[in-house]
Amino acid sequence: MTLVDSAEGITATMRACLAEVGVDITPAQMREVIGLPLTTILGTFAPGRDTAPLAARYRELYPERGVPPTVLLPGAAEAVRAIHRLGGRVLVISAKVEPAIRAVLRHVGLDAGELAPDAVTGDAFAAGKRDALRAAGATAYVGDHVADVEAARAAGALAVGVTTGAHDRETLLAAGADVVLDDLGALSDLVRELHAGGVPHGAVATP
Repeated sequence: MTLVDSAEGITATMRACLAEVGVDITPAQMREVIGLPLTTILGTFAPGRDTAPLAARYRELYPERGVPPTVLLPGAAEAVRAIHRLGGRVLVISAKVEPAIRAVLRHVGLDAGELAPDAVTGDAFAAGKRDALRAAGATAYVGDHVADVEAARAAGALAVGVTTGAHDRETLLAAGADVVLDDLGALSDLVRELHAGGVPHGAVATP
């Protein structure tokens, strides 16, 4: 489940990081790569440079530049609450490192009680997300990137796409999504439908 809109914060942080080494990028350029691993993005915009120090600098800047603009998506809190009330678990999986994930969760109020995730896995993409889903016994995975859909299918989980990111309905369906939502407003109802249909109480994983 894509819980937040972090595009503005990610873009602001990346632009500040790259500006320090003389690289200028536009928000439109960033939108095309949001969701990919940090070092992949850095390598795309700063080819030939060592991405390790750039990644370290990005992570230094993120709490100040990236967290404050991040907003909770409508329907996200309700879906997390619905999952927990039906006896399910919520696993957050992200390409972000764990400290950044937890900072975002605190910022948007998803860090306590029935709104807090049951587990957090950071620095995961593609095979890393697949492995985390398998380890958790996830029955459904909600994401806005084609890699999320592919990870869900590889892990044997229901692949739920949501068009809150860079990929549209057709792209997510082509990647193999079982269901595509326009936003998270309908997710609580989907969770209840899955529960009523006898889907086991595994994790609904969130990137």
